[in-house]
Amino acid sequence: MRFKLTYCTAKKSLLVQAILLILPIVLLAVGCQRMGSSTEADELVFMAGYKPQANLPFVAAYVAQEKGYFAEQNLAVDIRHASSGEHLKLLTAGDVDFTTAAAASVLKRRSKPNLPIVAVSMFGQNGQQTYVSLRTSNIETLQDWEGKIFGYKISPSPDYLAMLKAAGVDRAGITEVNAGFDPRVLTEGRVDVLAVFKSNEPDTIRRLGFELNQWDPELYGVPSLGLTYITRQEFVETNPEIVQRFVKATLRGLQAIVDNKDEALEIVLKYAPGEDLDHQRFMLNSELEDANSRLTETNGLGWMSDEQWEKLYKHLIEYDAIPSPFDYRIAFTNRFIDGAYDRGQLVWP
Repeated sequence: MRFKLTYCTAKKSLLVQAILLILPIVLLAVGCQRMGSSTEADELVFMAGYKPQANLPFVAAYVAQEKGYFAEQNLAVDIRHASSGEHLKLLTAGDVDFTTAAAASVLKRRSKPNLPIVAVSMFGQNGQQTYVSLRTSNIETLQDWEGKIFGYKISPSPDYLAMLKAAGVDRAGITEVNAGFDPRVLTEGRVDVLAVFKSNEPDTIRRLGFELNQWDPELYGVPSLGLTYITRQEFVETNPEIVQRFVKATLRGLQAIVDNKDEALEIVLKYAPGEDLDHQRFMLNSELEDANSRLTETNGLGWMSDEQWEKLYKHLIEYDAIPSPFDYRIAFTNRFIDGAYDRGQLVWP
């Protein structure tokens, strides 16, 4: 009997020891499994609104991807590019989570057909459009536009109309033509003044050997804003934490661009290997300049205000550029920019 008790006791002791040896391994495995599931990266699709190039909101996403800022915010981001303006359609269909759009376009689309899109950060404190003439044309002032041929893209913009009004120029004295998107219409003399994208075509024309005179709408008191990041209203409401992390990661990318533009341009060329480095540098420098304002100096890059949106909205209403009046405040939200900064300093991570 003593032997049996001793044997049983020894057997139990070995079993307890085995359990004690195995238990930490089991607990560790369970803990790792739980940790893996809780930290699994959220998958997102970001579609830039045009081909790969150094537009600032494109570059902010490129840099956030390449330097690991998306990963640090637990995001797995698939970066794509629009080829024919399909990005808004894909966004509203839910196939894309974030894309880019000019602020004026956001207001127009939110008005009619009432697309449920929301701007969550602002890259362009000034608009993208400017107006140029060849230096040799001796067109020095807006008054000199009278009697000349003006080439627009798609249609004469509210910016153009407001500039003429501010300078007291008689629009009836200007011949207006749809000049399309090839800036050579100016260098070949088919138009005298041309509407162009500020960060792109002026450099293209100069590289063809022509110097320019240039008129920016904001210098005439015209409200204009540039590119924004947009998402769906439903995505803001159901995934606010993910939106916050995307905004933070891209703001961190924007900060890295400012700190090291040469490195940012190297990253651009990974996405746009066939593009000219000097032209991409011009584009990036131009858009960085327009990304800064007194507002961003105080609050941080990417900031936007109700006052900015209200002024732009009223400007577009005045020139019948918005199909139907609506509450402009539903077109943007500052909550994620506000959540990313503390007194103008980005909170990271």
